[in-house]
Amino acid sequence: MIRNFKDRINEVEGEEFPSKTYRRMVLQPAYDEAKKYFLHSMIQIHAAHLKMLEEQGIISPEEAVTIGKAVHALDVDYYSTDHYNPLFEDLFFRIEHDLIEDAGEVAGNLHIARSRNDMGIAIYRMTLRKKLLELMSEMLALKDALLVFCEAHIDTVMIGYTHTQQAQPTTLAHYLKAVIDQLGRDFKRAQSAYGTVNRSSMGAAALTTTGFAINRERMRDLLAFDEIIENSWDAVAAADYITESASAVQLSALNLGRTVQDFLTWATQEFNVFTLANPYVQISSIMPQKRNPVSIEHMRSLLSSVVGDTNTVLTMIHNTPFGDIVDTEDDLQPYLWKAIDRLIGIYQLFGSVVLTMDVNKDQLLKRAEGSFANVTELADTLVRSEGISFRQSHQIVSNCVKALAAAGEDSLSSLTWRLANDQARLILKKDLTISALDFQAALRPQHFVSIRTIYGGPAAETMKASIERSKVVAKEAMQWLNEKERAIIDAEIQLETFKANWSDA
Repeated sequence: MIRNFKDRINEVEGEEFPSKTYRRMVLQPAYDEAKKYFLHSMIQIHAAHLKMLEEQGIISPEEAVTIGKAVHALDVDYYSTDHYNPLFEDLFFRIEHDLIEDAGEVAGNLHIARSRNDMGIAIYRMTLRKKLLELMSEMLALKDALLVFCEAHIDTVMIGYTHTQQAQPTTLAHYLKAVIDQLGRDFKRAQSAYGTVNRSSMGAAALTTTGFAINRERMRDLLAFDEIIENSWDAVAAADYITESASAVQLSALNLGRTVQDFLTWATQEFNVFTLANPYVQISSIMPQKRNPVSIEHMRSLLSSVVGDTNTVLTMIHNTPFGDIVDTEDDLQPYLWKAIDRLIGIYQLFGSVVLTMDVNKDQLLKRAEGSFANVTELADTLVRSEGISFRQSHQIVSNCVKALAAAGEDSLSSLTWRLANDQARLILKKDLTISALDFQAALRPQHFVSIRTIYGGPAAETMKASIERSKVVAKEAMQWLNEKERAIIDAEIQLETFKANWSDA
């Protein structure tokens, strides 16, 4: 019975590597991902390793020229569109075969002191570092957009909420600056992850380095890595460069998701904080009045998918052995790339939505003027004007609000000097000394905001200074980003020069 099943399986799957299902489930998808993401990095590593072997005298200049011509002749466009060939396990072996076909057996020396292990890790890191730089570029672009929007709404008074309840007056700029500062921390986490990622594994070989006198520092420089992973076991086994990146991406998505949820609430007609531009709303098939904020809805769900994909990364690594394993390679990497690509798109969409929407400033101010959220400042004012403790002042104002609520009053205009004075007599046994005019001024949300000039507060001048500081930080971040991008480009140009020189020799 077992033999019959085995024969039937072999008939379908084949009796040689790779089986039909293994090819379909593993090798074909991995090859497709490799030809899309790894071709350039793989050829760059070939050129860098060849140059290093030549400089170290491990291969002769004549051998380097012969191999270099074959490397230079590799047709990236051809490989990027070519289909998987089961004669070769993966893209590496396919290209190695073609190099030997072109240059002869001497091309096999290109693999001296090198393994698919250290080479594969280097390729993953080179791919991921570019993804992180793209992500950080979009972070800075979104930060710039929010800073512009923030400057336009320094005087846009609105109610701030705590525990989902009206709390105190503030400004839209104050809220957005908090989002900007959080985005700045997201950038720093991605920046830290980049530092972990951009380290060279080359020279670790399979696990224990090599007996050949190679130069790991030269490989680091030729491939624009910032550092070398010292321990060769660590170089091929460590996965924290992936998990740190996934964690940074995940937290960025979680952070923006909270703001997107606020925006979705604010888009309701009841809140009426802003009106989205037409390209970002969708009509109903049955209800003519609907302007559905689908752009925000999709951002919320897509941010959740980013969290999900990065969590897949963390879960796939959980409880794996500390060594060279496939878990951290072809099966896992695409989840992180997908999460980063999606987050980049969300940043672009969110920035466009914000910069094109119309804020209903009058509605926000009117709501703030009628809200009891202003009474914190009244309590503070009574402390100053009456020379009483804050707890006494708090009780006076609290009793006023309770009295109005009991009378069915829900407007701040009903909170008069007379009512407060009646409560003061009960608590302080004396009349208030503050004038009715100053009393009413203390209830204005604009006054509430304007006197909160403490560092980090919503007052206009404080906010302007805060925005200017963020611009400086953003400029420094952009300079760092440009330096990293330039270093990679310069290294790639240098490697192209090496290939051209070999080809012309």
